[in-house]
Amino acid sequence: MDTITSFLPLWSVCLPIIGAIAINFVPEARAKVRNLLALVTVTVTFAAVAFMLPIILDGAIIEHTLVRFVPGLELFFRVDALSIVFGFTSSFLWIFSIIYSTGYMQRQPGQRRYFAFYVLSMSATMGVAFSGNMFTMYIFFEYLTLCTYPLVVHSQSEEASRSGVKYIVYCFGGGGLTLIALIVLQGLVGHADFMPGGILGLTLGEPRGLLIIIFFMAVLGFGVKGAIMPFHSWLPAAMVAPAPVSALLHAVAVVKSGIFGMTRVLYYIYGPEMLVKLNVIDYLAFLVCFTMITASVLALRQNVLKLRLAYSTIGQLAYISLGSIMLTPAGLLGGVIHIINHALLKIVLFFCAGAIIRVTGKTKIEEIRGIGRRMPITMIAFAVAGLGLIGVLPINGYISKYYLLTGALQADRLVFVVVMLTSAMLNAMYYLPIAVNAFLYKGEFDKPRGPEAPLTMLVPIIILALICVAFGLFAHKTTIPLVEYVVNDLFY
Repeated sequence: MDTITSFLPLWSVCLPIIGAIAINFVPEARAKVRNLLALVTVTVTFAAVAFMLPIILDGAIIEHTLVRFVPGLELFFRVDALSIVFGFTSSFLWIFSIIYSTGYMQRQPGQRRYFAFYVLSMSATMGVAFSGNMFTMYIFFEYLTLCTYPLVVHSQSEEASRSGVKYIVYCFGGGGLTLIALIVLQGLVGHADFMPGGILGLTLGEPRGLLIIIFFMAVLGFGVKGAIMPFHSWLPAAMVAPAPVSALLHAVAVVKSGIFGMTRVLYYIYGPEMLVKLNVIDYLAFLVCFTMITASVLALRQNVLKLRLAYSTIGQLAYISLGSIMLTPAGLLGGVIHIINHALLKIVLFFCAGAIIRVTGKTKIEEIRGIGRRMPITMIAFAVAGLGLIGVLPINGYISKYYLLTGALQADRLVFVVVMLTSAMLNAMYYLPIAVNAFLYKGEFDKPRGPEAPLTMLVPIIILALICVAFGLFAHKTTIPLVEYVVNDLFY
């Protein structure tokens, strides 16, 4: 595998920083200038990421060392197939989120602060995606927490302040576990670089118990941001943030950073062979399966739409984790594809929820029965995304579920099949009634009044819903070939 040295990973991290600083100098009254600057910044950053895609698809990896403190401890970027999946997906969706935000945040206070930190968070996410070692990932992991905190507390209400404290405590607590694991790994191996198959082959003489403790500290440290139960309560609390923040940062960037970090630990620090020898997978599998079912049950009990989506996110993230811990090619393929598919589907759902809030002011599910008559395009998109997360053909979510079920059978884990099918049934129970009642129920929304939402909000919803269908119909030409590079890198 060829290694190419390039500044592109560094530019992907630095461009949003430059853009965020520039946004801070734009007066609040110059909204169009600020919005355009934010859009240009994230678009150029996406272009930098996109330039790396063909290089990775050619079988090369991209590296760039920013700072070397001592041998084995450096700020180091390494772009491989897994990096590009996460980085490309996140940066692509950032463009739609900025466009959506310009409509949602119209006439809202504190827009300059909002857009500055929204763009700055992209820098942290790209840093996590392109980290070449656990030290670099830890730095950007904490950086992401600091960037997103002002977005969680944006409304500056008492509820937002409480949620912000919980967010900080959980995320920094998880980061502390990760830091301890990192320090011990540095002592054992001399470095914590991400390498396919893991770096612990030389530590077989170390106490087995120590390696197990480090494993759970690292996985659960990242798992806090991945909302693994019982470390999940920060995520529903963070739904107090504006809808675009919930859509991108808490359905795509922040939570996926946690799952991404877990995957790095599983396959690039420990490796499948070491995990089997340590016999740690069953314990993690129990936690993931418990999260998947419990989150789905809790989602069913929520009457606030954004809270239902939040608990759904917790359950869906467990699908990705489950795919990773199967330690089979099909399982990993399904899990990594679900990083893409869940991001697309869930951002559509949050965008739809935001449009409903923006147009009607309604936040509870019981209040929006019949809203399909008032906002038909929005609710059709909601139905598409909901069906996708259930796993219904031909929307992209079924691809993930198919490979995850195949991976479970490859691993001879029938219990995983039962858990996933049960979760899918629960998903149907909490998504389908919303979509059905939106069109069949007659109430205050009988007569359409005016446009559904600003075009800056409606157009991203339509385009992303169509992409969800396209990625379902043409997965063999889009997501599957891309993610196969990740699987081939680790298993073949």
